[in-house]
Amino acid sequence: MKFHKEGIPSLIIVLLFTLIVNGAIYFFLNDFMIIRIIGYLVTAFLTIIIIQFFRSPIRNWVPKDGEIISPADGTVVVIEEVEETEYFNEKRLQISVFMSPLNVHINRYPISGLLKYCKYHPGLYLFAWNPKSSTENERTTTVVEDNKGRSVLFRQIAGALARRIVFYGKEGESVNQNKECGFIKFGSRVDLLLPLDVELNIKLNEKVKGGITTIAKFNKG
Repeated sequence: MKFHKEGIPSLIIVLLFTLIVNGAIYFFLNDFMIIRIIGYLVTAFLTIIIIQFFRSPIRNWVPKDGEIISPADGTVVVIEEVEETEYFNEKRLQISVFMSPLNVHINRYPISGLLKYCKYHPGLYLFAWNPKSSTENERTTTVVEDNKGRSVLFRQIAGALARRIVFYGKEGESVNQNKECGFIKFGSRVDLLLPLDVELNIKLNEKVKGGITTIAKFNKG
């Protein structure tokens, strides 16, 4: 288990807060045992929360040609056919993965290929399970096309708590399946927009792991 680089600023802030609070309690309120205990518990709790949220578990990544891998840890909350209007302008199968604050928040490329499209959209901060969050919340839309011309669109979507989306890729570069592509801070959602003829490998309310769980398989035809 490692600590993700995106969490370093947050960890520094929490550690400074811990130092200031506990230092103030020690010098000015040291005789009040209940206050000391509350202060120690609160600062320890905040430190543990930051460490667990920004954890980066070590996993064995296995490339899976022809398969679309989950870009995030979380729970499948949507499986439905929708009209995609930003890039493809056609019907697509939407798979949405909700990431709670307890999930690992690293995002990964679902397939290998060329990064054809990448655009950041400012927006609202509706709760991530709200259907309108896909098109109205702050989000980053990315399209990857493999060497057989098959494309996958996925969106990193901010939620009510998530106020920062990080994406590392640039249009025109080659990317590898399972490679880390970004991070969303504090509760969020990732949408996958897939061809209608894919073979689904998951069901509603299923728990998935980023870089490991196969969401669907491309039609071999």
